[in-house]
Amino acid sequence: MAEGFFVTLGNLVAYDLFGLTPDSHLGAAVHFFVMDTAKIFVLLVVIIYLMGLLRALMSPEKVRAYVRGKPVWAARASAIGLGAITPFCSCSSVPLFIGFVEAGIPLGVTFSFLIASPMINEVAVVILIGLLGWKLTLLYVGAGLLVAWFGGLIMERFRPERWVEDYVWKIQVGEAQVQAPDSSLAGRHRYALGEVREILRRLWKWVLLGIGVGALFHGYVPEDWVATHLDASAWYSVPAAVILGVPLYSNATGVIPVAEALLGKGVAIGTVLALMMSIAALSLPELIILRKVIRWPALALYVAVLAISFTLVGWGFNAII
Repeated sequence: MAEGFFVTLGNLVAYDLFGLTPDSHLGAAVHFFVMDTAKIFVLLVVIIYLMGLLRALMSPEKVRAYVRGKPVWAARASAIGLGAITPFCSCSSVPLFIGFVEAGIPLGVTFSFLIASPMINEVAVVILIGLLGWKLTLLYVGAGLLVAWFGGLIMERFRPERWVEDYVWKIQVGEAQVQAPDSSLAGRHRYALGEVREILRRLWKWVLLGIGVGALFHGYVPEDWVATHLDASAWYSVPAAVILGVPLYSNATGVIPVAEALLGKGVAIGTVLALMMSIAALSLPELIILRKVIRWPALALYVAVLAISFTLVGWGFNAII
């Protein structure tokens, strides 16, 4: 029923208001843009608010305390799970990293958290289910969890402690703490509204950009070109998607409309998953912030591990599906 409302809205604007036709390139692009813009922003407001009510009870300090003191395998599993359901923004990466180090949590576990947090989040998961279905959503989440687990494990093998900036070891955790939000119902409501305003303020232009790119691809790129250059047999499409994702600044939510358009044209699913993961976890702003706490060798290793992992995931899904 809700899906029908957004389709009707797209029909009203693209075909009735602008007088375009469904079989024209521009008509298809405008219909896609209007429908996805309305659908994604409604979902964003609702899901961010609901998750904000819950997230008011989960501060970075609580995440650190929950992981501390567990065996390494249990700490890694806990860190990945918490990273997936507590998508702290990039500005939280540095205090989280410092807090984890101060608490004595192994750096491999910390890197697993830092991989999972931007790549998997409940907002993106709900929107993925609504736009692309639960099967693709499960594939994306499952692949993200595997990359976070083994990515952190590989980082751990290289002893990244030697590449952490000196000030991180010296800083006191009190300097990295933030004030816990009011946990009363009224306080959580205010916190949730603040989350909606803050996240939409940071995301809206990137979501619109993603929808715009998806609309252009949906309306103007011929399916026979996609079948020739971006199908599963084109081995280069996956590493190209990973490389393309690095300079693009968005997150898992902003890239979803692009993924929807790519899949609608027949782009191989592994290629689409690799692009989504690269944009979410390897964007330049994220790497610049991470450079504040680790030196260049660790950052280069982090990028290499994730890029290779995303490429293998893409090739694997293209071979299987």
